[in-house]
Amino acid sequence: MITQKIKPFLYLGIFYLIVSLVIRLVFLFHPITTASFGFFEIIKVLSIGIINDIFVFTIASVFLALYFLFLSNSKYDKPYGHIILGILVLIFLYILVIPNNIFKQYGGSIAEIALAFIGLKILFFGLMLFLPGKRIQIRNVLYFIILFLYSVIIIFNAVSEYFFYNEFGLRYNFIAVDYLIYTNEVIGNIMESYPVVPLFLSIFAVGLAITFFIYKKTRKELLDLPNLKQKFILLGSFILLVAVSLFGLSFTTKITSPNVFAEEIEANGLPKFYWAFTHNELDYFQFYPKIDQKLAEKNFLSEFSTPALTRNITSEQPELKKNVVLISIESLSADFMEHYGNTKKLTPFLDSLADKSMMFTNLYATGNRTVRGLEALTLCIPPTAGESIIKRENNKNKFTTGSVFKSKGYDVKFLYGGYSYFDNMQDFFAGNGYGIVDRDNFKPEEISFANVWGVADEDMAKKAIQVMNAESKSGKPFFNHWMTVSNHRPFTYPEGRIDIPGNAKSREGGVKYTDYSLRKFFEMAKKQDWYKNTVFVIIADHCASSAGDTELPMDKYKIPAMVYSEGFIQPQKFDKLMSQIDVMPTVFGLLNFNYQSKFLGQDVLKSEFQPKAYIATYQDLGFVKDDHLTIISPVRIIRQYSLKQKPGKLSPQFNIYYDENILKDHNQKLVDETISAYQSTSYWLKNNQLNR
Repeated sequence: MITQKIKPFLYLGIFYLIVSLVIRLVFLFHPITTASFGFFEIIKVLSIGIINDIFVFTIASVFLALYFLFLSNSKYDKPYGHIILGILVLIFLYILVIPNNIFKQYGGSIAEIALAFIGLKILFFGLMLFLPGKRIQIRNVLYFIILFLYSVIIIFNAVSEYFFYNEFGLRYNFIAVDYLIYTNEVIGNIMESYPVVPLFLSIFAVGLAITFFIYKKTRKELLDLPNLKQKFILLGSFILLVAVSLFGLSFTTKITSPNVFAEEIEANGLPKFYWAFTHNELDYFQFYPKIDQKLAEKNFLSEFSTPALTRNITSEQPELKKNVVLISIESLSADFMEHYGNTKKLTPFLDSLADKSMMFTNLYATGNRTVRGLEALTLCIPPTAGESIIKRENNKNKFTTGSVFKSKGYDVKFLYGGYSYFDNMQDFFAGNGYGIVDRDNFKPEEISFANVWGVADEDMAKKAIQVMNAESKSGKPFFNHWMTVSNHRPFTYPEGRIDIPGNAKSREGGVKYTDYSLRKFFEMAKKQDWYKNTVFVIIADHCASSAGDTELPMDKYKIPAMVYSEGFIQPQKFDKLMSQIDVMPTVFGLLNFNYQSKFLGQDVLKSEFQPKAYIATYQDLGFVKDDHLTIISPVRIIRQYSLKQKPGKLSPQFNIYYDENILKDHNQKLVDETISAYQSTSYWLKNNQLNR
């Protein structure tokens, strides 16, 4: 009897294992997987993967187990059937009528989902209660629907994991959680990027075929339902299997590998998604290596001329109240520019502007997401474990670039072509004193083109000129931070602007169109009275991809950056290693600002500047200095790599590629510096010491 009753689980489980195996093989041979695998390593990856999949499917089968547990004919007997139906109706009315019921208190769509579920339960229970002759047929329909849902979810998850891996070279992580939260932008992005209708039709068609097969093989099991004793035996066995699976996953999910791709491919995406969902912020002091706090702060602050968190920055020259426009460009990797070896002429304007600017040729982004770039340019602090500060609850009243400008009498704004509620940008910038101009500020006639991420960059450029013209009339200097959007999947933009069609949906088109829009912006800006009194800071927020052979591949964090001001900034190349967090302190230095600072970035033009960079994911925290990359990770893992620039045709200042060779013996001084920087930053944030 037991063997027969578990047939649905076996069939679905085998299907899930086959799908998971196929997706792993696809990942192994995917172009983004740049690592090579030996035969035994492939066997190891697939073996651990299968074990993970068995554990995950066992846990995910709990809903199917509950369905079978409550299958019964006796519950429809008088008076039980009518009592149960009455209870269901009362619950339905409670959700529908009571204004502040427990479901509505959770917010979102929870109440609507609960109402739909109970409504369907009432419908089918009522049919089976009042039409006993049709009970088996109705039960079969419900069983078919449940099998279909499982089959479709298995396929849909595999397809989702493929697209996610195709984009990031990773299984699910914090970004996938964001995608679940910001469903409007994400679904819109998918709709515009992929052939959604054929894709979903294919998923449903395959799901339907699998469902028919499993249904045909197992439907007889609904004719002879187990009695109460048999159900308890089956339930006890299932609970034991779930416990074993949970215990097993606690071990298999901690298996690490020096090959990052092997670690990702052997993992199962669902536990990684759950982990990311429940770990929005990682407690540094729980998961990372530590030293004495006072020693950490002393080590970190020793690099500043005044070794204190709060420092007085002074200049011997008079302050310059020039306007400042900070343009952070979406996903502009250094290797898109001709300066860094690209031969496709994707950024002709930016390449020409770089030759007229102070160009920072050896600058690294702190992270691989827009919110990390915004954090680095606004707070000027190293990245911290978990989500960006922008996404956290305690993100307001911080010491920011905007607060320094405000103290000097500047009008301070954040400009964004999309809806700024995305990624919590509105909450962060408004909570730190910035005015916000976003898609809500556009009139219909001001939008020539828009996709799910926002209006086209050229439309935002025109709006920015309007905003700056209005600000200049007030008599106050202005600081505007403009975040571009067009260089983002689906990479759509107006036709006829560049030689790549707007519907080609290519990354190259997105880059080239953004470059075109920036050219238009500067053409308009040059005609304005405020132009010659303005400093323009142009920098990428992060690279287009972060996937590589190691946890933190150097070339995936190298970004272009330049400071341009006609008649003020002399064209030059600054070649020392520096971080995204150093850019705005350097700009303040160029303006001779006197201010009290809590920035942890440095003015790179000062004699005390120490070349270094911070690069990180949401859990791997890296420190680059003296041709070494030191990485600290949960759980108190320390890895260190020697960095050697790969030979190439470009001059060293523009060659972005490095060999990263892991070291057995660590340079302890650099390890201590790494820990000191990240531990101190985490401590100061936790204790609100980086607030205004």
